[in-house]
Amino acid sequence: MVRTNERLSDRAASAGKPLTVGAVLGSSICFWHGNGMTSTLEERERARSATPGRKAVWLAIGVAVLWLAFGSLAGPLAGKLNEVQTNDNASFLPASAESTLVANEQALFSDDNSFPLLVVITRPDGEALSATELAEATTFAGEIPAIEVEPGITVADFLQPGPIVPIPAQDGKAVLINVSLNGDKAQENLANGELAIAGITEAVRGAASQVTDLRINVTGPAGILADLIKVFGAIDSTLLGATAVVVAIILILVYRSPFLWLIPLLAAGMALSAASAAVYVLAKNDIVVLNGQSQGILTVLVFGAGTDYALLLVARYREELHHYLSHTRAMRAALRGVVEPIVASAATVVIGLMCLLLSELNSNRSTGPVGATGIIAALVVMLTFLPALLIIPSVVLPILAFLVPTIIGLILSFFTDLEVGPFAAAGGLLAGITILGWILFGILRVVRPEWGPFSRRRFPAGRWAFWPKVPKDAAADERLSGAWSKVARGVGRRPRLTWVVTGIVMLVFAGFATTLKAEGITTTQAFVNETDSVVGQEQLADHFAGGLGTPAIVMTNESALADVLSTVAATPGVAAAFPFTGLPPQDPAAATAPPKIVEGRAQILVTLADAADSPEAEQVVNELRTNVQAVEGADALVGGQTAASLDIDNASIRDRNLIIPVVLIVIFIVLMLLLRSILAPVLLITTVLLSFFATLGVCAIFFDHVFGFAGADTSFPLFAFVFLVALGVDYNIFLMTRVREESIKLGTRPGILKGLTVTGGVITSAGIVLAATFLVLGVLPLVFLRELGFAVAVGVLLDTFVIRSTLVPALAYDIGARIWWPSKLGRPAEQQAEPESANAP
Repeated sequence: MVRTNERLSDRAASAGKPLTVGAVLGSSICFWHGNGMTSTLEERERARSATPGRKAVWLAIGVAVLWLAFGSLAGPLAGKLNEVQTNDNASFLPASAESTLVANEQALFSDDNSFPLLVVITRPDGEALSATELAEATTFAGEIPAIEVEPGITVADFLQPGPIVPIPAQDGKAVLINVSLNGDKAQENLANGELAIAGITEAVRGAASQVTDLRINVTGPAGILADLIKVFGAIDSTLLGATAVVVAIILILVYRSPFLWLIPLLAAGMALSAASAAVYVLAKNDIVVLNGQSQGILTVLVFGAGTDYALLLVARYREELHHYLSHTRAMRAALRGVVEPIVASAATVVIGLMCLLLSELNSNRSTGPVGATGIIAALVVMLTFLPALLIIPSVVLPILAFLVPTIIGLILSFFTDLEVGPFAAAGGLLAGITILGWILFGILRVVRPEWGPFSRRRFPAGRWAFWPKVPKDAAADERLSGAWSKVARGVGRRPRLTWVVTGIVMLVFAGFATTLKAEGITTTQAFVNETDSVVGQEQLADHFAGGLGTPAIVMTNESALADVLSTVAATPGVAAAFPFTGLPPQDPAAATAPPKIVEGRAQILVTLADAADSPEAEQVVNELRTNVQAVEGADALVGGQTAASLDIDNASIRDRNLIIPVVLIVIFIVLMLLLRSILAPVLLITTVLLSFFATLGVCAIFFDHVFGFAGADTSFPLFAFVFLVALGVDYNIFLMTRVREESIKLGTRPGILKGLTVTGGVITSAGIVLAATFLVLGVLPLVFLRELGFAVAVGVLLDTFVIRSTLVPALAYDIGARIWWPSKLGRPAEQQAEPESANAP
């Protein structure tokens, strides 16, 4: 008697007949019973194994219900993620950085830390201001404290003591108003939940818009931070919505099914909800520091990686449905086939991200655990929730029809002002339509079982999600004769020519990597569009000393104050320098007041000639550090905004030189354990490195000549490397694990061609999804995220269409069985005969 857990191909092989419906069913009368067409004998056999199948279905329903219940709890926590986000330098700088040490000392000199909001007033035509316009500027300065931020709250409630005095430019074409905010109060939340500094900035801009004959821009550290908050505040709704739409469109094109695309999308949403809730708890308890950059990366990483895992599982499940009568047994076989590569892939990304813990920068150290949390959430959801959704009966269609829009609305309601009600109503309408359709087709399935698109034959249990292209028992797998079969045959015919030509092309692009400008960009260059703060900074640099309002800070021993002050003043690039007295700069008494001394230390305020965020200003700070540290007995330190940027750049370069080799080593170890080989991991690491440098070359061309970016942040190469190598090696893992599986059965060279054939479509789809999700970062108006999204997208596409499709299989085919050295599979005696023409797909 034939066992129902046997693969249909094995039955056919044991009978010595081709795998056809007739070979499987014999001459029995065929009719539908649960999982497709079966014979009477097979029906009786299935009845014996029905209990395990039913148990699996009930287990799947239980798993789905538990995840949905968890999602209802995790959603509110995920919606609070913005509340634990920080975007100031403290979230970036290491505690040992010189600028951090200065900031700690500076806090001793004043109970309230000043945070300047700079207002720059000019004429729209750029000409000199008239006496009337100067008076109007003075009037506006006097009105600023009375500007209402929210009902009953004005700007005056957030100001440092002292008058607001307008400062005319020497060229007579601008007026600067330094609004000195209390840093502690400015970081508080308003009644509407908005950060006070953002509310203050918007209120001042609103008042400025009422002055029609002058151009008034709000900038400075407070204005720039407010614009950053506005950008990162839009990450949740903008990025989540754009990512979901892009993934949905690609899944619809890949699956060409009205149902199947919903299932991975729902699972990806669940993974993001779980990851966001976990990150919220970690950030709330000060275990990680979350900033807008890492939050944006979390969204695309979960959707991209999660969808990749889903595509791999669904493709293997579809393949096994061709071999198993029971859909539950097909799912078990699919999970056995994909768990190893998916877990290895996730482990590679997690380990690569956790290497960021070696970074000196707090933001980098936190991006590692944040991203790793997202990958782990995607892994767990896609190996539990997704299989459950795939095998539960079609009776759950009305439930899915209601839950998908409702859950989407629930998630959006936490991140935006949208109400969940309309989404729930739409879900109810869809569920009602689905119930009517389900009843109608249910009646037709009883009355006319073989008629219509939802017949028992075409819409069986466990396979309904694939409708209208439902995988049938013992039907030929179309992938074995598709486009990827032709690609595999091409690789097999001329492997050496293939990898040589491909390698040369990649090396040409890699050569352009040396032209990539990654020495850092200014704060104003970090925005894609010219925000109000960017325009204000440009006006400030045109008419005033660039560092006015954002001075460099020099801390020194009291005994060496005079020597350090003279050294600072003599340094090229310094516009002005004076000791801190504790009085507001606008106070006339500040000019004659004695320096304020705290614990034997004095503070010097240094105005730089260049803009505080410019490379020229960083060079001046470098020279200042060298000069003042040479003053005997001073123990001088240089800090401030420019110094903080310099320290971040230096730490980024140090991180890049340390973390990149570590990531390569740990990924090599993972590949070696997975493939049980030394030579194969060396090959994969080499090709991924080639892809990385080729990607940098493409980025150098596009950043400079197409997008017109001023350059790239110093941390860009590191982030690009971690994501490209960790994610790029995924596709090689998916390919080579299947190649190894097939090589054991067919021999190495036929196994390479078979592995490339059966994985080609799904890996290509996965690469397109991941590239598209990272390209979604382009909707955010920040240069760093746009550059990172573009780099990862280009790198993933190169890995998908070039490295994994041609270079790796061609090299492996040329090397032959030795690719598995030193495992037994790499020994000729262990290899089966390799009749390439016979076994090649």
